[in-house]
Amino acid sequence: MYGVLAGAIWGTVFLVPRLLPDFPPMMLGAARCMMYGLVSLAAALPMARRLAAKLTRADLVAVGKLALVGNLVYYVFLTAGVHRIGIGPTSLVVGVLPVTVTLAGRRDAGAVALERLLWPLLLVVAGIVCINVDVFAAGPSPRGAAGVADKLVGVLCAAGALASWTWFAVENARYLRRNPHFDGNEWSVLLGLATGILGALLWSACPIIPGAMLPTPPAQTRWHAFWLLNLGLAFGASWLGTGLWNAASKRVPLTLSGQLIVFETLFALLYGFIHDARLPRPLEAAAIVLLLAGVTWSVRRHDDGSGHAAPLPANVKTPAS
Repeated sequence: MYGVLAGAIWGTVFLVPRLLPDFPPMMLGAARCMMYGLVSLAAALPMARRLAAKLTRADLVAVGKLALVGNLVYYVFLTAGVHRIGIGPTSLVVGVLPVTVTLAGRRDAGAVALERLLWPLLLVVAGIVCINVDVFAAGPSPRGAAGVADKLVGVLCAAGALASWTWFAVENARYLRRNPHFDGNEWSVLLGLATGILGALLWSACPIIPGAMLPTPPAQTRWHAFWLLNLGLAFGASWLGTGLWNAASKRVPLTLSGQLIVFETLFALLYGFIHDARLPRPLEAAAIVLLLAGVTWSVRRHDDGSGHAAPLPANVKTPAS
């Protein structure tokens, strides 16, 4: 249930770029990261002395890398994908996470043998094939461009988001396993602070990065929506969602947590269909069914015979969205 609730909150990260199509991905990524940093700063104040006493140089390097790849780079890629190919295709490409995290974490403690997951993972792969066929068979992209090149860039951006989060999920879990002196809340706060600093640096650099700034400033009401939606993402998706995910990750193996990420995809799809006021196309529906079947089958494969999934050691957490 913790994993499902985290997925429901994280699904909103795909919706916000669709609501703000007039803002470039780098501006959206920088703003969300800065807001996440402010929320984390408020959460860090009561524990500032304790955190400072624990921090080492290795921790600072690790948290910087994780924040850069798992938060800033991931969200810029995701936003660019949503702008070019829409919520549904982007969320389903990122939905390959159950495959990539499972493969990357297959040597970790508590992981199920890959042979037992082969058929469930093949269903997930089949679902991703369906959505990629649908992307190129459908009409114009959300930006109005119908060219194959624009859609291909969108698919590559979605794949970049997938690669970023896969690396983050596995490396974050492994680092915390090797360094148990931080609990989940402390580490999330540190990630948020590092993310905020990186977001501020990117925001400052946007004026000199080609295509990163708006050619024409939008109306004041759009700026209000821009900052409010990014603050909502910072509090909900980045802070609350991460807390729920950490609670889930303490109770299941890394390979199963990879499967549970599919709920983010399903909620993102739901929000996208509601926003567009339409039902899924046949290939989209096939992809959803295949993903659900794959994750359900995988959960059954993880059962240890007593009706409960075998847990990982304490302090193994996966990702901030």
